[in-house]
Amino acid sequence: MSRQSNRATDSKKMNSELFTLTYGALVTQLCKDYENDEEVNKQLDKMGYNIGVRLIEDFLARSSIGRCQDFRETADVIAKVAFKMYLGITPSVTNWSPAGDEFSLILENNPLVDFVELPDNHSALIYSNLLCGVLRGALEMVQMAVDVKFAQDTLRGDSVTEIRMKFIKRIEENLPAGDDQHIYIASVGLNAS
Repeated sequence: MSRQSNRATDSKKMNSELFTLTYGALVTQLCKDYENDEEVNKQLDKMGYNIGVRLIEDFLARSSIGRCQDFRETADVIAKVAFKMYLGITPSVTNWSPAGDEFSLILENNPLVDFVELPDNHSALIYSNLLCGVLRGALEMVQMAVDVKFAQDTLRGDSVTEIRMKFIKRIEENLPAGDDQHIYIASVGLNAS
């Protein structure tokens, strides 16, 4: 039985390392394809957004999470369920704004940056910007517009990686004239009050 447990752990570690190395190859290729870091950052965000738009369906199906009541509950679900499910980490939720519409996710360990050192000529590169796009895309599919950006990054010498999220607005579906029912993209999802 312990051999199977060790194999499962080894397999998980290999999958994690393969993902990290594959992501690194993707970022390297983008750096070769685009002239400046700002354009690479935009492409990573765009790719992440497209992933998030599709990933939310898998998340809702696998997690059986019901509709969140407010942005605080949404933050907890993102940190404790989504990050754990897809990256194997649980960031802490901190630095709430007084209005309760903005918070930080603190990642003590960002698995995307294992084995990574940024070269000096890529000082403006936001290496893990894919994560911002994933969060933005997934939340948009459950009618929540958010602004997501990196505030700190261990690759730039900061002690932690900090992703800052700000609630912008609740997205209402455009309904055909005469239709008075609310139609939601996902019948179960994350929702702001």
